[in-house]
Amino acid sequence: MQRPSFTGIDCSMAQSLEVVGEWWSLMIVREVFFGRHRFEEMSDDLGIARNTLTNRLNRLVEEQVLERRAYSASGQRAEYHLTPRGLELFQVLVALLEWGNKWRPLPGGPPTVMVHACGEETTPVLVCDRCRAEVSPENLRLRPGPTHVDDPHHPLVRARKARA
Repeated sequence: MQRPSFTGIDCSMAQSLEVVGEWWSLMIVREVFFGRHRFEEMSDDLGIARNTLTNRLNRLVEEQVLERRAYSASGQRAEYHLTPRGLELFQVLVALLEWGNKWRPLPGGPPTVMVHACGEETTPVLVCDRCRAEVSPENLRLRPGPTHVDDPHHPLVRARKARA
C-alpha cells in the first residue's frame, strides 16, 4: 500500500520522512552503519525481498544518503557507503535504538547496546551547541524559520491555534 506524499507539507520532519520514512530505508542505513555494504549482505541479514531492497537502495542513492561504489572489474557489482548526508542519520538511529531498548524490550533484554570507545555502555544525550547543556523537551522550543508559512500542518501554527 502506497502512503501519501508529504512533499506539500511545510515541515522539516515531513520532508525528512519523504527520504527515510519508509521503514526499510532506515534498516538499510543501519546495515551500512554496521559495516554491511554489499547487496547480498543486506539481503541476507534483513530478509528483505530483493526488488524492495533494490528500490530502497536506488532511492537512498538518488537522495544522496548512500553512494554506490563499484567493486568488481566489470563494474556490475557495487557496495553502498554513507555520504555526509547519510552519516548525519546517526543520531536518528541512536534515538530509535534507545527508544526500542526502553519501550519495546525483548524478553531476554535488548539485542544491541551502545558501548563507548572507553568500554562502558552509554546512552548518548543531545546538548546545546552553544552552552553544552543537555537538551530536553522542557528546555527546547520551536520558532519560525526563514521559510515558515502558515501551513495548517505545521506544529507552530497548530500550537498558536490551540492557545487562541
